[in-house]
Amino acid sequence: MERTLVIIKPDAFLRNLTGKILARFEEAGMRIRAARVVRLTPETAGLFYEVHKERPFYASLCAYMSSGPCFPLVLEGENAISRVREIMGATDPAEAAPGTIRADFAESKERNSVHGSDSPESAAKEIPFFFADLEVAVTAR
Repeated sequence: MERTLVIIKPDAFLRNLTGKILARFEEAGMRIRAARVVRLTPETAGLFYEVHKERPFYASLCAYMSSGPCFPLVLEGENAISRVREIMGATDPAEAAPGTIRADFAESKERNSVHGSDSPESAAKEIPFFFADLEVAVTAR
């Protein structure tokens, strides 16, 4: 079993799409292990997206991610990282496959409704950014 971080971004959260997005992950066999509503500050958004600090979209991304509440969650399942990324679709909704979250709900490349860890290394850094070990439910077997 693999875990990944997903963030339902401010645009989707404010449009009440959280339940619809969660349903897609659950229907694909992913299990929610932790979730919460947060409001990032520009500084905390900057820390989270630090990997993009030198990119031209960094300031805009931090402003957007701190513009309203978001819903980070930990999902668990077989090949969770790749499966979640497949369910989300391409970063640019114009390039996302039909039926993916971004094709169906994203407003633009930046306001693309969801974030998902892109590798096991990213997930290992991103999950503890939002959740302490005790906040992530242990897999029931």
